[in-house]
Amino acid sequence: MKKEDCFYLGKIVRKYSFKGELLAKLDTDEPEMYVDMDSVFIDFGPSLVPYFVETSQLHKSSLLRVKFEDIDTEEDADDMIGAGLYLPLDLLPELKGDQFYFHEVVGFTAVDKAFGEIGTITYVNDSNTQAIFEIDRDGSQVLIPMVDDFIKKLDRENKQMHFELPEGLIDLYI
Repeated sequence: MKKEDCFYLGKIVRKYSFKGELLAKLDTDEPEMYVDMDSVFIDFGPSLVPYFVETSQLHKSSLLRVKFEDIDTEEDADDMIGAGLYLPLDLLPELKGDQFYFHEVVGFTAVDKAFGEIGTITYVNDSNTQAIFEIDRDGSQVLIPMVDDFIKKLDRENKQMHFELPEGLIDLYI
């Protein structure tokens, strides 16, 4: 399985017991959706490796306590700490209306109510406290903060995201 065919679910953060159990920090608002997984892909360098889940349960908010098949000792578990967890994209629940997954809008055309077509969304950077749309406009990068009041419409059919941005924001970049 390739990473581009999957979505990032979370990361293994530490051991839970001496029997190979692990705690994973899930990157989701609904961690309970992932308690009954049969398997998951784990990121080990250049490839994703499938692992079968023996048992799992929520542990304090968004942590998932998980026991994988064939991971039975602390030493086995040590090798997995820090590894990313991935699931196939087709397991994501379909969103409706103006809700979207970050990966879903990459390639969409960004359109501002006053300015018109801004460019193509190339990335959604959520590594800081404020997520930002990165937009390519003829080789120049335009950054738009992900603010609910700025996003007016998501048009999946035409692959467009419509904005109503503060006057002068786009002018900062072009």
